Amino acid sequence: MSMPMVSKAFTPHPLGPLTLKNRFIKAATFEGVMPRGQVSEKLIAFHAEVARGGAAMTTVAYLAISPGGRVHRDTIVLDAARAAALRTLTDIVHAEGAKVCAQIGHAGLVANTLSNRQPTLAPSARFSAPAMGWVGAADATQLATVVDDFGTAAAHAVAAGFDAIEIHMGHGYLLSSFFSPNLNKRRDAFGGDVVRRAELARRVAERVRRAAGDGVAVTAKFNMDDGVPGGFWLADSLVTAKLLQDDGHLDALQLTGGSSLSNPMYYFRGQVPMAEFIASQPAPVGLGLRVMGRRLFREYPFEEGFFVDTARQFRDTLRMPLILLGGVNRLTTVDTALQDGFEFVAMARALLREPDLINRFERGDRATGLCVHCMKCMPTVYTGTRCVVREAAGLRA
Repeated sequence: MSMPMVSKAFTPHPLGPLTLKNRFIKAATFEGVMPRGQVSEKLIAFHAEVARGGAAMTTVAYLAISPGGRVHRDTIVLDAARAAALRTLTDIVHAEGAKVCAQIGHAGLVANTLSNRQPTLAPSARFSAPAMGWVGAADATQLATVVDDFGTAAAHAVAAGFDAIEIHMGHGYLLSSFFSPNLNKRRDAFGGDVVRRAELARRVAERVRRAAGDGVAVTAKFNMDDGVPGGFWLADSLVTAKLLQDDGHLDALQLTGGSSLSNPMYYFRGQVPMAEFIASQPAPVGLGLRVMGRRLFREYPFEEGFFVDTARQFRDTLRMPLILLGGVNRLTTVDTALQDGFEFVAMARALLREPDLINRFERGDRATGLCVHCMKCMPTVYTGTRCVVREAAGLRA
């Protein structure tokens, strides 16, 4: 008789200077409970529950490096005051037996400038729907400030007690937009070919590593594919990833895709909850969604592990640790990913539905999560990100 395979998913594994107790990371999910950018009790409780549920590390999203880098006014800016407030969160997560990561970034073209009452930046001048207007091209002085702001935010993350820092290099945010040939039309040190389009991100990674020191892991959420014609794709993203690897400042890449600017469903997959989106917005925005929503929110069928095939191109090319993301809901998917050479998996929606899913996996209660991929969690980011199915079942007040 053959012996059943023992899952490697519950074995400890290094991530840079850290050792994570298992291979499960809670991916960054905008929590929607930071009114005017304040650290709330609900934000702390959100991450404490995930930590208690068995994930080796939970990720606080999205912490802006500057006021202009916020997505909107309810985004936390990782300054000294917020770092002091976030210390309570990191202490509680640690008490629950997990590590905690700070995702830091600049929203760039994805920033809502009317909400922020701050200008934003872009690699090249263009109209941005999220910014609700024209965004000018950043000059060299502004980009130097961005690099410094990333370093300052990283230092604040260390002061707040975070074990890891994730640099946001995906989804059309500022660093991601510099990678993209259809967003970056520059002909200076920051554009013109794949190497120069990577320059800003490489400088940021170096600056964050220097600020973080040797005791904190530094990773990046990295776009493999923008999911739009003429955007960042494998021919360039594999080259860019190798540059980041060879620079030696990052401990891992978390592989993602899609653009909040022009194709957000590419990195979610599933049915678009358009009625719920419209209901969650002010009347003028809701009207715009009725007219243009289906064009912005293109629908992709959900598939378990939907980024796996693309991510394997990176596993075959790179030697650095990689974190698989995208529709992971089954323990068999995790086991296969680890067999394929991925060091960790990141989960989001599955842990919204069941924050204790990792504990359930380890106990053998079940091998598949309860998430049905309805995507109705997406519109809740405006009122506190949550699973509406779980809520209906009376499992969350």
